[in-house]
Amino acid sequence: MKEYRVAIVGMGAVGREMVRILDKSSIPVSDLQLLVRKNDGAMIPFRGKEYLVKRVTPGVFKGVDLVLMAAGGDAAKELAPMARQEGAVVIDNSSAFRMAPDVPLVIPEINPEAAREHSGIIANPNCSTIQMLVPLKPLHDLFKIKRVVVSTYQAVSGTGKKAIDELKQQAEAYLASKKVESNIYPHQIAFNILPHIDSFLDNGYTKEEMKMVNETRKIFGDEDIQVSPTAVRVPVFNCHSESINIETEKPLPEVSEIKKILAEAPGVEVVDDVQNNVYPLAVNCSGTDKVYVGRIRKDFTISNGLNFWVVADNLRKGAALNAVQIAELLVAKDWL
Repeated sequence: MKEYRVAIVGMGAVGREMVRILDKSSIPVSDLQLLVRKNDGAMIPFRGKEYLVKRVTPGVFKGVDLVLMAAGGDAAKELAPMARQEGAVVIDNSSAFRMAPDVPLVIPEINPEAAREHSGIIANPNCSTIQMLVPLKPLHDLFKIKRVVVSTYQAVSGTGKKAIDELKQQAEAYLASKKVESNIYPHQIAFNILPHIDSFLDNGYTKEEMKMVNETRKIFGDEDIQVSPTAVRVPVFNCHSESINIETEKPLPEVSEIKKILAEAPGVEVVDDVQNNVYPLAVNCSGTDKVYVGRIRKDFTISNGLNFWVVADNLRKGAALNAVQIAELLVAKDWL
């Protein structure tokens, strides 16, 4: 069996999650490099061994087959082309290359064939886009979605470890009647909700919201689908939640049939028994790999309308897991 030399760049929350998921993946790894731009020296376990985190240096990607890029956009813009030039295929988790015409934007459950068209870089979609589109895909295929209205409720882990620490510190300070300090977000996040993720654009939407618009169209290959998003940061440590409303061109079947369609979709688990207060919850979904769907109900204000609630682990399916799934796809199909 062929073995692969792998590098993971960035050892923040997503990078470390990539290590854990790769550890349990089907990919045969002969050599692993854990790389950062600064703050090297940590030791991280992988398949029974301890690996030293090293700094990125020129030539470090020579001989590497596959790079999982968990660094930020600026670092990815510099390092992904370097890795490609040195012979590796890069799966990039940042937003740096998502909308580039020659870079596939891939969710394996939705558009796996797109990965074959890579020219050395494959982009991982935004976390909120991934968990929205996994359950939308079977409905779009059958009934042609023409409009999506989505409100996201995004955990602080999407910002990183510093945001997780700040939420803990703020909650402790608030409960102790001490001064609450905000450094990561423009306002207090503990016991609060911020209708603001990333920077605002001239159209009044944020970059996070427009990612959902543009990435949906690219992944579905449908420039006509309309997406109206509102992205909200909530005081939850991990797992993003979304309230989704869709309008379809074709008539929708009964809710029971829609539940069956979603339950059979890859990567989706239906959690919907409202009579017993059963629906997807962030506290139950953290550390898992599925996209969970519940509160499925018709929108009685329009024809062909549907509402539902979606929760997924943003560090796993929203980032690290999706990247490793792309890597597994490349290995299985020999598309490296």
